[in-house]
Order: sequence, then C-alpha cells, then structure tokens
Amino acid sequence: MNKTTMRTLPAAMLLAFSGLASAAGYQALEQNASGLGVAYAGSAAIADNAATLFANPAGMSRLEGVNFSMGVVGVSERHKFRTTGGVASGGDAGESNALPNAYLTWQFTPALSVGLGISRPYLLDTRYDAGWVGSAAGVDTELTTVNINPAIAYKVNELVSVGAGLNYQTLDLRRTSSVPENFKGDDKALGWNVGALFTLSPAMRVGVAYRSEIEHDVSGRNNGVAARHDIDTPGVFTLSVWQQVSDRWEAMGDLSHTRWKSADFTGMRFDNSWRLAWGAAYKYTDQAKLKFGIAYDRSPVSDSKRTVRMPDSDRMWLSLGGQWTFGRSSVLDVGYAYRYMRDAKISQPAGKYESGAHVVGVQYSIGF
Repeated sequence: MNKTTMRTLPAAMLLAFSGLASAAGYQALEQNASGLGVAYAGSAAIADNAATLFANPAGMSRLEGVNFSMGVVGVSERHKFRTTGGVASGGDAGESNALPNAYLTWQFTPALSVGLGISRPYLLDTRYDAGWVGSAAGVDTELTTVNINPAIAYKVNELVSVGAGLNYQTLDLRRTSSVPENFKGDDKALGWNVGALFTLSPAMRVGVAYRSEIEHDVSGRNNGVAARHDIDTPGVFTLSVWQQVSDRWEAMGDLSHTRWKSADFTGMRFDNSWRLAWGAAYKYTDQAKLKFGIAYDRSPVSDSKRTVRMPDSDRMWLSLGGQWTFGRSSVLDVGYAYRYMRDAKISQPAGKYESGAHVVGVQYSIGF
C-alpha cells in the first residue's frame, strides 16, 4: 500500500465523525452496517472486515494486510406517549439520527495484528413538546459518546486467536425539564475490551468477547450553577457462532448478556438484560449475498423503573440485507431492520408508550 493511501485512511476516519447527530437509545448496537442484515448475529465470530475490532478484537487475526471499513447507520425511532385516558401528549419523543463508524486494521506480522476504531456505542435522544403532561420529569435528554478504540490481536495457532483493546470515551450530556432544569456537561474516561476466536474447523468459528463498563463523572452547569451527574456504561459479554452450512448457506448466532445492574444513569437503576439473535446468509452469486436475521432484545428497564427520559421496552428485530463484492477486495454492505417494541407502561405520568424504529445502514470495506 502506498504512502498516499496510508495518509488518506486516518483522515477519512476522522472525517466520518465531523458534524455528529445524536442517536436514539442509551446502548447503540449499530456499530457497523455489515451486521445489520443478520440482526448482528455472529458478531464476535464472523470477522470478515475491519469492523470486527469493535465486536471482537481477536477477529483481526483473520484479516490479511491492511483493511479499512467505513459506514453509517441511520435510526428513526418513535416514542408516542398516551395517558391512561388515551390522550396523546408530548408528540413523538423519538428522533432520527446517524451513527457513523470507521475501522482500520493492519496485519503487522503473520501472528500479530493492530487496529483502530471510532464508534458511538452509547447514545440517547428524547425530545418532547414543551409543556407536555410529563414536562416536570423531563423535556429534552441528549447523551452522545465518541469511542476511540486502539486494539491488538495475537494468533496463538491455527485454532486460537486472542485480542484486547483500550477505549477512550468522551460523553456529553444535556437535560432539560420544566422544574426548571437546564444541565449541560461532559466527561472523558477509559475502558477496555477483550476477546478470543476459536476456529473449530474451516466451516465453524466460535467467538467470545467482553466490553468493560466505563464510569463517567459528568461535570457541568445547571442553570448557571456547578452540577454533576454519574453515568456508568454497562459491561457486555457476547458468545457468537458462525458456520458454513453448505456451499451457498452460512448460519450464525449470538447470545449476549449486559450487566446493566452495575450501570448508573443519573440515579436511574436497571435490570441485567440479554439478547438472542440468529441470522443466515445466502450466496446468490460469486459476487452477491443475501442476508436475513431475527433477534430478541430484552430491555433493562422494567415498568416500575421506566422514566420519560428513557421510555425503553423489549424489542424484536427483523432484518434483511445484501452484500456485493467488487474486484478482489472491495465489499459493499447494505442492511435494513425494523425494531418492533412492545407498548411500555409508565407510572409517572401515568400512561404508556407506543414505540418502534426503522434502521438502515451502508458499509464499505476494502483490503490492501
């Protein structure tokens, strides 16, 4: 790879993160578009482009040479509140946002690989109409993060690879209500992620990965007075499997557990949650694949703990996508998912939320 390309790729990674928009959801699973079509099943085991750095850094050991992946996922989420009497109030608190990502890996030696990723793993954006019935509890809530993730992978042998990464994360928070509250603050903190990849056969891989919790002490000002909020991101464990079922078909699955009980969102407490996903890919031609996926994602927010700032509920993912290979090493992925969310009850103010989301993404990957 020539020097011009080496200079261009890091610049392109930074360009992707200029002018960020907020995204809905405290935990944003959509850290690449290549996995969207299979509902992110097999995330820690597929390792087919540089985005594996986020899901499982050990997967970098499967990528030869230099690999670059860059994409964006758009999320349009709906949260409409109705009182117990059926009266709509607050408008649609959900927002439409973009989640860009960029990853770069380099096989330094046959056994050692290094990489760098930039992503937005935790985001929240809810905005109600001014003066709505729950305005004393909250009007606007905006939480944005940027995660810079250098990582390293080591290929122990043909069967086992291990990897680890450091996460430098910035977090910005804004909260308003009619109390009145007008808080704005930020913080920077460190975390880590580790993983292992087991190649059981040429047709089967199993991946395990863990992403640590990160403690943020967000300092800022509320109506001109110094104030602070504690926000802790949860630890996440993922077990993934990928299998080549036939010449045409691939199957993949995911089981993840998120330690939300160790997390804190400005005093709000959560329940631990889990996610189960299954996906498949069909090789339509030598250049094209079709993808399908389904997932069940349990919310960490129960009816008794739900607040207007986080009107979350259990969700079902229905996904489809496509992948096209150009030349020897250029790959384009597109994906779409509909997230069906069950109606969510809330006690203050008394009522329920009708929610759902459309998710669409595109990813370009290339190897040198």
